[in-house]
Amino acid sequence: MTPVPSQAGPAGLARRLGTGDAVVVGLGSMIGAGVFVAYGPAAAAAGSGVLPALAVAALVAYCNATSSARLAARYPASGGTYVYGRERLGDFWGYLAGWGFVVGKTASCAAMALTVGAYVWPGREHLVAVAAVVALTAVNYAGVHKAAWLTRVIVAVVLVVLAVTVVACLTSGRADLASLRPLAGVTAGGVLQAAGLLFFAFAGYARIATLGEEVRDPARTIPKAIPLALGLTLVVYAAVAVAVLAVLGPERIAHSIAPVADAVSAAGAAPLVSVVKAGAATAALGSLLALILGVSRTVLAMARDGHLPRALDAVHPRFRVPHRAELSVGTVVAVVAALADVRGAIGFSSFGVLVYYAVANASALTLSGEEGRPPRAVPLAGLAGCLLLAFSLPLPSTLAGSAVLAAGVIAWAVRRAVQAR
Repeated sequence: MTPVPSQAGPAGLARRLGTGDAVVVGLGSMIGAGVFVAYGPAAAAAGSGVLPALAVAALVAYCNATSSARLAARYPASGGTYVYGRERLGDFWGYLAGWGFVVGKTASCAAMALTVGAYVWPGREHLVAVAAVVALTAVNYAGVHKAAWLTRVIVAVVLVVLAVTVVACLTSGRADLASLRPLAGVTAGGVLQAAGLLFFAFAGYARIATLGEEVRDPARTIPKAIPLALGLTLVVYAAVAVAVLAVLGPERIAHSIAPVADAVSAAGAAPLVSVVKAGAATAALGSLLALILGVSRTVLAMARDGHLPRALDAVHPRFRVPHRAELSVGTVVAVVAALADVRGAIGFSSFGVLVYYAVANASALTLSGEEGRPPRAVPLAGLAGCLLLAFSLPLPSTLAGSAVLAAGVIAWAVRRAVQAR
């Protein structure tokens, strides 16, 4: 089990991203998803237990981030846990991780595109979602460095909007900090289900690992960028959660489609509502941009190994991006965005991504001390946490996710049988 070479070959992807770029790509994936869409279903599951659920999701994400960072430093290639599972556990587990990531993050892409539509043109959200997917696929096609710079601008704008939102809510005089205390009726099952839904918001650091073939000095850059992006995101999420809970309370959040905008309105800062809506659309665009980027790199890695059509294993001679994989991913996401429901996509996405990280933690357990294995308790807690949260999600999400994973396993078994003949 040798690490993937750190230098790309003539047909490889260009190493253009430094630590700052990698952190921004991670922030662009995470900030936006949970802040603007995940608090509603999480509050419906946990009520006033949203903050403990956020803490559980962050703890599992930290374990996953630590395991992923150590693995990514040793295997700095496009594909993330698909590569780690293949190298450390075997071909099947790598395939299962890659399949879970691709299907889960396809749902995430659709959710982000629909979030853009819901804020930009309510009632025509599917049309706007498809247009957003087409536009951002074109941006990624033009080169990852341009995508990273655009993501940097988007993250800066969203952070300013969220900072203004938090200040407006907490200084409005309508904030009731008593709403932050878990009340009667909060159950462990509800907190775990909410944590699984909120995990949807913390999964963006995987974009950093899946860009391993395009990061300069990945052995140093990736382990720095992943926990830094995660820590910054947790601070932002906690501040927004406190502000929104204090103004709206858990019941109103549970029934709100746009809880951040509703909180600003309830705080008496109506002129800021349009600013928040613009920020939400911008945040969702940033997440969608980075998500398409990450999914296409995993598709590239799986195509290289024959798990997906070999035609997708192609790097554009001028732009040095996996153009066929990006176009294919963009097409599938556009179709899903034309048909999907935002909230339904969150649970399905969380299930697939939690399976993906379960494989990452299992892979990290096989590292030796010389290979940089984290303290054993970290990947063990991450593995157990991923499985627990995955099967604590709403039953429709768990059943749909299990069915799609089973379909992927059947496809893998059929392919192996055909090859054996």
